[in-house]
Amino acid sequence: MLNVKSLRSAYGQSEVLHGLDLEVKPGEIVAIMGRNGMGKTTLIKTLMGIVPEKDGKVTVDGAQVSGLKVHQRIANGLGYVPQGRMIFSAMTVEENVETGLTSTRQNTVPEDIYELFPVLLEMKSRRGGNLSGGQQQQLAIARALASNPKVLLLDEPREGIQPSIIREMARTLRRIRDEKGLTIIVSEQVLSFALDVADRVMVIENG
Repeated sequence: MLNVKSLRSAYGQSEVLHGLDLEVKPGEIVAIMGRNGMGKTTLIKTLMGIVPEKDGKVTVDGAQVSGLKVHQRIANGLGYVPQGRMIFSAMTVEENVETGLTSTRQNTVPEDIYELFPVLLEMKSRRGGNLSGGQQQQLAIARALASNPKVLLLDEPREGIQPSIIREMARTLRRIRDEKGLTIIVSEQVLSFALDVADRVMVIENG
């Protein structure tokens, strides 16, 4: 479902990923682990096209996405939950989720998304900025799911969230995989969460 071959990327002259290979099967959850500065976030951002590839090839379900712009990658099946969530704090919960529809032909959010996150249904008309960290993370995941992805990329989803919510989030991610057949990649520093959520753990060191 996701195939990465000889991926290299850099910030200016400073190369961070040095010929990285990764293969993820349909419906598999893979955690990418490593200390800070090892290239986890750069990998996720390069897969999304936020950081350009210097070299290498990325395919999603057989279609090449390397070289494409971010919105084109989303249209080709990549969903993204950024580090720090990046929700629109002045917009309502519903408006936030609807921004994920831009790459689909739908006008309304599929009901099954709110079934996964009942708290968002209750708070549909609340501003995103008034939600707790855990609720904002659910909102960011719901927004990514609205784009109807095949592969969901989550960058350090635990950050700034209380432990009880983290356990719930691991369950929700597995449920998303089971119900939607999604492939999920999670970048993570904490082993307990990675083991809780993932079928397989890969360690990235110095790109």
